[in-house]
Amino acid sequence: MTAWTADHIPDQHGRTAVVTGANSGLGLVTAAELARRGARVVLAVRNTAAGEEAARRIGGATEVRELDLASLASVRAFAQRLAADHPVIDLLVNNAGVVLLGPRRTTADGFELHLGTNLLGQFALTGLLLGPLAAAPAARVVSLSSITHKTAHLDFDDLMFERGYRPAPAYGRSKLATTVFGVELDRRLRAAGSPVVSVLAHPGLTRTNLTPRAWEHRGRLGRLIASAGLLATQPVERGALPQLRAATEPGVRGGRFFGPAGLWETRGRVTDARLSEEAADPAVGARLWAVAEKLTGVSYL
Repeated sequence: MTAWTADHIPDQHGRTAVVTGANSGLGLVTAAELARRGARVVLAVRNTAAGEEAARRIGGATEVRELDLASLASVRAFAQRLAADHPVIDLLVNNAGVVLLGPRRTTADGFELHLGTNLLGQFALTGLLLGPLAAAPAARVVSLSSITHKTAHLDFDDLMFERGYRPAPAYGRSKLATTVFGVELDRRLRAAGSPVVSVLAHPGLTRTNLTPRAWEHRGRLGRLIASAGLLATQPVERGALPQLRAATEPGVRGGRFFGPAGLWETRGRVTDARLSEEAADPAVGARLWAVAEKLTGVSYL
């Protein structure tokens, strides 16, 4: 079977796509490929200057809008303005994420930074944009998972990691939560008879600017560790293929999960990835959904 590449992306003219974290890394590649195929792409970014530079590099029909997923006020303001200007949205790629291996930090709303950004910000954004998504004939939401979700566990008694904080497990927990959200969203969309489809993807081990940033608190040693880690990763253009396939493959079923095929899902051609047992558990999904609704104040489905 021929390996899936960006050349398999069908024509995207007439579609409006929103890509979070689109000014660098996986988001930049995803936005660029969608625009190259004719989509109108909204670059949802925290740093609008970097977003404008990315838009110039991408070309095509692009626009830049400010979005800070670590602030629910920012999420609400972004969603309100976007829905007013784009009452029909065909694709939402929840690509943005944070990984910081230093001391525990919190969002503007007091949530642990990884969980607050990687889950709660995206949960709120998706819910607030569900109206414009449902107005499209075949809209799609792509949630970006990670292989770290496979070894993570959600401790509902200390979801914000206030006790014994460790950054790497906190990141893994947030990506498990993101994965649970994508799967549970699919269940709820199907149950509601919604035309919107929820799919998931993960990039394996991919070379992005998140790795250097994660180690920046360690100074020179951190830079050495980050450089060594980059040697084990695949290029960002390849790492973006699972989410591009999830975003564009015609007729993809809800709940499908794409990732690399080689070396324990760390690299290689795009294939169907495997969910952890906890990520696929409907009871976990229902419990996390209830928590996310309570914490964000966003209710849907």
